[in-house]
Amino acid sequence: MSDNQDPHSPGIEPGQTSLPCVMVFNTNDPSGAGGLAADLTAMASASVHVLPVVTGTYIRDTSEVHDHIAFDEDVLTDQARCALEDMPVQAFKVGFVGSPENLSAIAGLATDYPDVPVVAYMPDLSWWDEIAIETYLDACVELLLPQTTVLVGNHNTLCRWLLPDWEGDRPPNAREIARAAAVHGVPYTLVTGFNAADQMLESHLASPDTVLAGARYERFEATFNGAGDTLSAALCALIAAGADLQTACAEALNYLDQCLDAGFQPGMGHATPDRLFWAHEDDTADLAAGDTAGTSADSTLDADHFPLDTTKH
Repeated sequence: MSDNQDPHSPGIEPGQTSLPCVMVFNTNDPSGAGGLAADLTAMASASVHVLPVVTGTYIRDTSEVHDHIAFDEDVLTDQARCALEDMPVQAFKVGFVGSPENLSAIAGLATDYPDVPVVAYMPDLSWWDEIAIETYLDACVELLLPQTTVLVGNHNTLCRWLLPDWEGDRPPNAREIARAAAVHGVPYTLVTGFNAADQMLESHLASPDTVLAGARYERFEATFNGAGDTLSAALCALIAAGADLQTACAEALNYLDQCLDAGFQPGMGHATPDRLFWAHEDDTADLAAGDTAGTSADSTLDADHFPLDTTKH
């Protein structure tokens, strides 16, 4: 026993872990709505240990993104390599990383770990310069998508990116978007934000051949920052914890729905998902008093309680 070890603590040997490890590549968001802040809190809710690699930082508030500063790719690589040489990872999550050089560095790292799944989230980049957007998306197609296991994105964002020349009388469906992603090596795509009838929104998990799962939600009146990062982080964490893809998708979608339902407005702009809604003292008190409508930490991400193909918020 070392001099600093607590004699009453469990005997945990080096390299022994009780939590899956997930490495996240994402930018800092000083508003706390998205980026690494979303990844850390959402993944903590799914009981995984997060290895956060900072790729840059937004200059933003709750209303808009004013600018972004990308870190040098060597800084990214050094952070990741140091952690990866020490800890095994069960999944990678890639958010917005700010530059083609950073995408190249991440693709190189993922190549060295071919058996580790990669969940990639593509946010709305309309705040950025058009040339920067085009360069970044081209690099994603060439470098990131061939390494990606599940691509996550809003319907409009993915359509504009992957099917820019679509001329059909209707918008592309989830399987058509998944087919476009599969051209670049992506086996599965989770498409969110389909506009459905009766003010509903739909999300679909699809492969090029079939729609594997779907869910319908009532549209929220509020506009949220960080919803996509929250969903993709939860999905990645659940995959890392051993859930099959359809179960992980079901739990992640329902977790996001509860985060949005408990969302709040911290500033003068858009709302923020409450990713720790399950930890509130009031909820615990309600459960202790017999309020069966509350949500406990044990059931936060339980797909059995929140099956797919049902109507939620």
